[in-house]
Amino acid sequence: MELKRVVVTGLGALTPIGNTKEEFWDGLISGKSGAAPITYYDTEKFKTKFACELKNFKVTDFIDRKESRRMDKFAQYAMVAADEAILDSKLDLDRVNKLRVGVIWGAGIGGLETFQNEVLNFASGDGTPRFNPFFIPKMIADIAPGNISIKHGFMGPNYTTVSACASSANAMFDALNSIRLGHTDVVVTGGSEAAVTIAGMGGFNAMHALSTRNEDPKTASRPFDGTRDGFVLGEGAGALILEEYEHAKARGAKIYAECIGGGLSSDAYHMTAPHPDGLGVIAVMKNCLENAGLKPEDVDHINTHGTSTPLGDVAELKAITEVFGSHAKNININSTKSMTGHLLGAAGAIEAISVILAIEHGIVPPTINHTTADENIDPELNLTLNKAQKRDVKVAMSNTFGFGGHNACVIFKKID
Repeated sequence: MELKRVVVTGLGALTPIGNTKEEFWDGLISGKSGAAPITYYDTEKFKTKFACELKNFKVTDFIDRKESRRMDKFAQYAMVAADEAILDSKLDLDRVNKLRVGVIWGAGIGGLETFQNEVLNFASGDGTPRFNPFFIPKMIADIAPGNISIKHGFMGPNYTTVSACASSANAMFDALNSIRLGHTDVVVTGGSEAAVTIAGMGGFNAMHALSTRNEDPKTASRPFDGTRDGFVLGEGAGALILEEYEHAKARGAKIYAECIGGGLSSDAYHMTAPHPDGLGVIAVMKNCLENAGLKPEDVDHINTHGTSTPLGDVAELKAITEVFGSHAKNININSTKSMTGHLLGAAGAIEAISVILAIEHGIVPPTINHTTADENIDPELNLTLNKAQKRDVKVAMSNTFGFGGHNACVIFKKID
């Protein structure tokens, strides 16, 4: 069976450094930090007092107030980003065959704030179970693609992938395969997350996963830096319209890039820590290259998982050197989490959008906040430090890994 070609025809981004794909891209290439003191709740007793929140975002600018109250933030963010991507794609919703349009979405946690607030309200009461009737529909992780499909009438495959921080990369790979195999013509894919909450921050602090650089939040996310001390939590959503090539060409769609492959693997090692030799990461990148029909030397740019944790960053760069050999030094490597923070289940989608726009514009965004070399990192690797670099990017890869040892990788190519 000959696989169908798959292209990207629409993008939508709602991030801590920009509320549209254009603002997001401007933030990336200018090296903007999205980290700032938390405004959502009193952080006095919390170990970490900052995060990468959305800025100047008002949900009722996009969604009816009554309708928005029936959605957790993660689902609101999904709707906004998906709407932008659909509009950007210029799909004719009156003419497209909606039976062949799917929504495959990623979320690592789902409605955490809804769950937190309902439980806190119950605990503070007299023991009578007075729960909001929308508690369950707001909380469940699959409600985001459900809401998107309901709004637009898309009747193709509709579900959520959950693999912690690899969730939206898993969703994109599933979307790619759905179109490749001829099951769908178009898939709205991506991911969203809204975990900057009391429970989210408290839980990650208890794991000692977050940076505690409260005196200087803007520089706290510092992947590959010798003084990194943990990741910075972010929130938001990224959406992509993946479309069968001939379908897109027939309607004269703008094509950003071709999605040519993906890969999955498991560390099978530890609940939260990466394998120190990066074995699962080596496997996922090799799987991705094989799936795309590429050689290591074909790759120009890798947006790493690069969370700014002491163990993870080193393991990933070791794995890149193992997979790409001497060519690793010719690749523009970066971590856009230095700017956006870690969007958990939405990270894969946001970072895929970054590499797609790098292909389109011929610019690789920087890894910001780097001041101190790490003796465990090869100094000859081009980590695109502190300043964007111009480059003709023909092939770009995005890596995403999740607690539980879940690894996912997607790869994009400049359209021929």
